[in-house]
Amino acid sequence: AAQPIPLGSASSFGVLAGSGITIAGAVNSSTITGDIGTFPTTTITGLGNAVVIGINHAGDAITQAAKIDLITAYNTAVARAPATVATELGSTTRTAGTYNSAAGTFGITGILTLDGGGDPNAVFVFQTASTLITAGSSEVKLINGAQAGNVYWQVGSSATIGSASIFKGNILALTAITFGT
Repeated sequence: AAQPIPLGSASSFGVLAGSGITIAGAVNSSTITGDIGTFPTTTITGLGNAVVIGINHAGDAITQAAKIDLITAYNTAVARAPATVATELGSTTRTAGTYNSAAGTFGITGILTLDGGGDPNAVFVFQTASTLITAGSSEVKLINGAQAGNVYWQVGSSATIGSASIFKGNILALTAITFGT
């Protein structure tokens, strides 16, 4: 069985960025569970729009160490040997494993079901050379012991999670992660 991707000190972060964090919306309209931080650009805008259940580390030494661990985790995810599947993951069921698409992108419209096969240690890695885009109201559904902490989305550029989506897993993106309402 594949081992989890080691997040190291990045594991305590709900949001860990390199080029700043922007939180849109109304005051207290979002909840971030976990620490937040960004380095080398330490700008955080719209912080009052979120309730942070964790510590704002901004660009401190803890954030800097977590960024190093995040890079290690990203490179570990990239190194996994994948099976190539269709770009559209919605309306499919995947068992534990590492997946990519010939197009280098993934989309989720509808429900992607991740089946742990009764193993709470089942690991799912999705590798995208460029983007991950989920439609509004899409869902990543976990069944038969699958755990969100063992789902990894390695994104070569940007991830966009549509409004009202139910999304599970750790997004490791090189450029940006955007969440709808």
